[in-house]
Amino acid sequence: MVLRFFLSHFLPPAGLLLLLLNIRQILRTDWSSFHVVKNGRFCLQLTPYNWFSICLTLFLCLMAVFLFCQFRYEYLRQLIQRQKLARMVLENHWYESETVKSQGFFKDLPSEKSKEKLTHFPKIFYRSSNGILYILVEISMGKYQEQLLNLEDKLESGLYCELTDKILHDSYVEYRLLYDMIANRISIEDVKAANGRLRLMKNIWWEYDKLPHMLIAGGTGGGKTYFILTLIEALLHTDSVLYVLDPKNADLADLQTVMPNVYYKKEDTISCINAFYDGMVERSESMKSLPGYKTGENYAYLGLPAHFLIFDEYVAFMEMLGVKESAGVLSQLKKIVMLGRQAGYFLIMACQRPDAKYFSDGIRDNFNFRVALGRMSDLGYSMMFGSDVKKKFFLKPIKGRGYVDSGKGVISEFYTPYVPKGHDFLGKIGELAQSRRQDSPEACEA
Repeated sequence: MVLRFFLSHFLPPAGLLLLLLNIRQILRTDWSSFHVVKNGRFCLQLTPYNWFSICLTLFLCLMAVFLFCQFRYEYLRQLIQRQKLARMVLENHWYESETVKSQGFFKDLPSEKSKEKLTHFPKIFYRSSNGILYILVEISMGKYQEQLLNLEDKLESGLYCELTDKILHDSYVEYRLLYDMIANRISIEDVKAANGRLRLMKNIWWEYDKLPHMLIAGGTGGGKTYFILTLIEALLHTDSVLYVLDPKNADLADLQTVMPNVYYKKEDTISCINAFYDGMVERSESMKSLPGYKTGENYAYLGLPAHFLIFDEYVAFMEMLGVKESAGVLSQLKKIVMLGRQAGYFLIMACQRPDAKYFSDGIRDNFNFRVALGRMSDLGYSMMFGSDVKKKFFLKPIKGRGYVDSGKGVISEFYTPYVPKGHDFLGKIGELAQSRRQDSPEACEA
């Protein structure tokens, strides 16, 4: 397809140019006595001008191809992608054909030649807009329906895209893929929280009002801490009330010098979790007595602020507890996860790997927004996104890169907001904490 495009668009103009450059010689030539080969010898002689015109034509043709690739690269990329889609169908034999005998030049004489004739080729519609590929595949209930319904891996790896959505229509399945995900990375200044959702990439939002609770996993050097600090800084621009727990007494614990409700000691951490749960229960009961309460509406409808419990190194903390304490903490967190959305109480939990031991009784399934950063094993990915996920995970040496499930059941590549070198989280968060009023009666009394 690509070669045919260049030949059909650039070869005719090149031939016309060569003809115009040599038009005088062509008009003066005696074609009756013109021979390319005479007496078995090649007798066509080219003058220096002929060679110059040929070289000039080739040079201009190559320049035209180069300029086209430079300024119409998007169109060229679309041609290549459409060609790959066609090859995918052909090389996997996802079409139906029959062998027919071809007729010879003389129709009365039998012919032994045969050729393959296509009887059915699946309809595939391709469209590209604003970096998003829309690929619609016809579902005809044929023998290749199962393959056409599960093209995610082939499309992602073959087109170098990330699946963002998969929608089943009447007789068609639509795949939406985003090309060049890193181009959708945003800076920390662009991370905004409004109307119950937080923007994390140009095309990815955490809609915490609809899909509550975030689970973050990642090893050392994956960018997990910077991502959590980015979330804290963004949420401090709103009226949200934040509680930060860092049982390892690491980077997040330093925030206690600039903002309230930051804890790292075991006793303080357990007290804060209990107080957070009590606040959730109290609000759930008091909301119904507030003027303007309406069944089915949440805390935001009544103008109440959201509360976030940001819990770093959750698994490490649980391993420090005894059996009784661990069961008590897990019970409180489970109730917060199950009941917190309506009242506006949300969890942001981070760990190196979400072991099932500390996410029992289906608590992990209630974290709708999940982010896996940095290097993780296949077992780690299965813990984050489920063991039945068929997604192919690839490692790229880019800090802050990982994978995300924003609550829609589609796992895509993810890049945390870019933090410029020299950005002072402690200073910025301190300024934001001083410029807003903390609701002291609702603070954790640890």
